[in-house]
Formats: sequence, structure tokens, C-alpha cells
Amino acid sequence: MPFLMKSGRSIAGWMILCAACFLVVRPARGQQSDELRQQLQQLKQDYERTTRELEQRITTLEAQLSSKNSVTTEPAAGSSSQSPAPQSATKQGNTVSTEELVAQVARKIGLAEQKERGEAYQGKLASEPSYDLLNEAETKIAKLNEQVNSFEFHGYFRSGGGVNGRGGQMAAFQAPGAPAKYRLGNEAETYGEWIFVNNWLNADQIPGNPWFKTEVMLETNTTNSDTYANFPNGTGNDQFRLREAFVRAGNLFQGQPDAKFWAGERYYRRQHIEINDFFPLDMSGYGGGVEDLNVHVGRLAVAYLTGARPDVVTQNGNYSKNNIDARLYDLRAPFGKLGMWFDFATQKGGTTTTGTAVPTTSGFAGGVRLQNLEWHGGYNALSIQYGTGPASDFNSSVQYPTGFLGGSEKLLITNHLLVQPNDRFAIMPIFVYQRSRDGVPTHGHNDWVSFGARPEVFFNKYISLAFEGGFDYTDAFNAAAGRRMDGWVRKYTIAPQLGAGRKFFSRPVLRGFFTYSDWSDAFRGFVGGPAYKGKTSGISYGVQAETWW
Repeated sequence: MPFLMKSGRSIAGWMILCAACFLVVRPARGQQSDELRQQLQQLKQDYERTTRELEQRITTLEAQLSSKNSVTTEPAAGSSSQSPAPQSATKQGNTVSTEELVAQVARKIGLAEQKERGEAYQGKLASEPSYDLLNEAETKIAKLNEQVNSFEFHGYFRSGGGVNGRGGQMAAFQAPGAPAKYRLGNEAETYGEWIFVNNWLNADQIPGNPWFKTEVMLETNTTNSDTYANFPNGTGNDQFRLREAFVRAGNLFQGQPDAKFWAGERYYRRQHIEINDFFPLDMSGYGGGVEDLNVHVGRLAVAYLTGARPDVVTQNGNYSKNNIDARLYDLRAPFGKLGMWFDFATQKGGTTTTGTAVPTTSGFAGGVRLQNLEWHGGYNALSIQYGTGPASDFNSSVQYPTGFLGGSEKLLITNHLLVQPNDRFAIMPIFVYQRSRDGVPTHGHNDWVSFGARPEVFFNKYISLAFEGGFDYTDAFNAAAGRRMDGWVRKYTIAPQLGAGRKFFSRPVLRGFFTYSDWSDAFRGFVGGPAYKGKTSGISYGVQAETWW
């Protein structure tokens, strides 16, 4: 038995020594050498102390064993009575086995180490989460989810770069007197619209519940002259505008669940033709109104819209234009839905600071629009509009006052359609006819005729090829030339594309382009910019990205 104790003492000593060595090598890499020495010294002291305690304990046990025969050895079942007793003796009274002593010492060392670690983090970690902490965490998570659901970010941008055929900066080809141009491979600027929406009520947009939201949009436009465009005399021509800032609300009345009320500055129910970026009707401006009122035969929208010119000031203040806009739409008709539009506009006159008399003028405008939104994989939209006086421009912008403004008028007919019979081919053809006059008797009528198309071929989900051909004819008074000019401009573009889908409107899209344009001799010096001032044809090529979301 003394041999057993001595062996146990040796075994325990080796186990503690191994534990000490294990703890010695535990420090992470990169600790300072003085810290390692301190830890090693502390481990040595712990080892010596525990060794002494173990030796004292073993000595006590040996004394107890010598005075009492408390450990009894019985042969195992089926074995000889001379078989040696197992070394794993059991506890009887105050007697403890050597292995259990070693385990007790190891537990003490582990508990001491845990205590030391716990003291290091005391005050930094809660012993267990309290109700207040859980409630605060749930509140924060709920608020975060609400913010995520309530905020929306939308927008549009196009950007790229190119050169003209003579090596200078890319130029756009547009007919004099035409308010739009065919845009594929013909946009020499970076343009963006950045829309921020917040849903204040019913952020989850649960159907049938009232809702409120705000919308703010910033418009940016640069000439691609430089990434900073910090040039003298404003030649960089960067533009930043606040185009939308309004509040909108809906489902406030049980009898009119679809009615939407708004006030502020906004894009208001614009009509758009994609491939030449033309807006036949754009009453965007400041004001307020209601949309989507159910009048049984269709829907009704009524709005007050206004704008002003700070460069014209009379005794009444800045020269302004006020519009009452009414629209009846979603009327059932053969081949689609019919919409009707009416606008009354007035511009208040007065006497300017220079003594010039500005007359008060009024006018009206109206039109019809027939559209079919399910037509051969696309849609078809035909519109006819006519206006007089300050309403003849079909938008809320304020025309410069002249004594002839009351005699101005405009007739506009547009038709554009999208056809996409499958996921391999799509085409958008358009037609525009506009006849207008500014009221000045010597200027006569201005005519603009435009037609073109953009077909696209999709090779797979991401690769496509777009073509675009457009023709513009104008016969109009040109203020820069001081005379009437009539002529034509043709533009052709080929553009290989990488896009996110096999639809005509799939975006984002990356494209390279090559554009060729020619024009009549009457427009020599008025198309293509300085690079083609004396020419009647030109080219440009480059790359562009376009997307909306």
C-alpha cells in the first residue's frame, strides 16, 4: 500500500506538471515576453503550492491506512482469491482514492482559472439577460424593421463616354426646331434622378389600410466634361435640381378607397415616348390634387399646378402661370382604354420694374389618349392634343411674356407602340406630328415630323443587339439664325448590349454604340456641334450604361 501511495504521488505529480506545461504553452501568439514570464512564474507557484497540499493529504491518508484497515479487497466474481485488488478503491468513511485526489486537485486548478477569467470580464457581461434588456432589444429590432420597411430608394441614370469622328468629345445629332432626338448612341451627358420615399403610415402596405408617404427626388445632369467639372465661367455646366418634394396619402375614405391625395412638387402623370425621350404631356410642377377618384364610368384626377419666372417681376410679384388640370381615364373603348384631358391656364400680367407692360393671358388645352396595355407582348398608345395661349405648351412651365402669347397654339399627334412576340425579338416604332405657332405673325407655323424605330435581337438572357433609325423633318423659325429653316436629320445606331433580361425594358444594360448621322444642306452648321460645323454628316462612338429601379 505505501508503494501505491508513492506511485500515486508520482503519478499526481506528473499530471500536475503536465497540466502546468499545458497552461504554459496556452498564451496566444504575439503576447509580450514579460507577460509570459509572469504567467510562468505564477504557474510555478501554483504548482508548488498544490504539490505541497497533495503531499500533506497523502501523508494523512497513509497515517489513516496504517491505523485502520478501512479498505477491503474482494476477489472479482469467477476469479482466484489471490488475484491482486484493483487500484480503483472505493470511498469508505473518510478514505479517498488516489485518482479522486488527483481529480480534486485538477478541479481546484480549473475553478481557480475560471474565477480568474470571470473577474477579468466582471461588469462587462450580464450573468443572464434581464426582462428590461430583452424588452429593449425587441423594441430596437421592431424599430429597425419598421425603418427598413418604410424606406424606399428608386431612381434612374444613364452615363457613359464617347468621341466624335474627329477625335473630340462626343456630340449629339438633333434637328433644329425639334424638341427631341433619337437617343440610342446619341446622349452625350450623364443624367440621373434619385428618388427617396418614406412610408409614414402603413409601412407594410397592407391592402385596405390608410397610408401616407413622402417622396423627394434630386435630378443631376453633367456634360461629361470632367469628373469634377471645376472650370471657370461655369463652362462645366453641371446642374442639380430638386424636382420632387411632396406628400401623398390614400385609402382615407371608405367610399373612395383608391383615391390618392397629394401636395407639393412632383412629376405629374407624364406621358413619355422612350426611344426619343419625348414627353407629349408633362404638367410637372408645384401644387396639389386628388387622383383615382372612382366615378363609375372611369377614374378622375383633378390638380392645381403652378410655376413662376424670377426673371420677370411685376407689381404683382414674380410672373407666374396657374393651371387647373382635369383628367378622366380608364374609360372602356374599342381596342383598349380611353382617357381625356383638359387644362385651363392663365398668366397674370402687370408692369415690370423697367416699365414694360405685361398682358394677362389665358388659354386652354385638351386631348384624348387611346391605349392598349396588352398588345402583342407590348402596348400601343395613340394621343391627339390641342392647346392655345399659355396652355399650348402642354406643361406647367411659364412662357416668356409677349404681346402675341395669346395667339399661340399647338396641335400634337403621337403614336408609339411596343411589339415583343417572344423573348428573342422586340421593336418599338414611333410617329410624331406637331404643328405650332408662337403668335408672332411674321414667324408663321412651325412643323415637326418624326418617325423611327428601335428593334432589338436577344441572343440569350444577357446578350442582345439593338439598332435604331430615326428621321426628323422640321420647318420652323430659327431664332439663332433669325430666319425660317426647313430640312431633315437622319440618325442610325448599332449597339451590342449586355442586359439583365430578354425584354425591351430590361435594365440595367451596358452597351457599346456606333452612330452615323447625316442632314440636309440647310442645316449645315446647326447639327453636330463644332466638330461638324461645316459638314452634313458625322459619326460618334462610345459606351453607355443605363438603368432604373
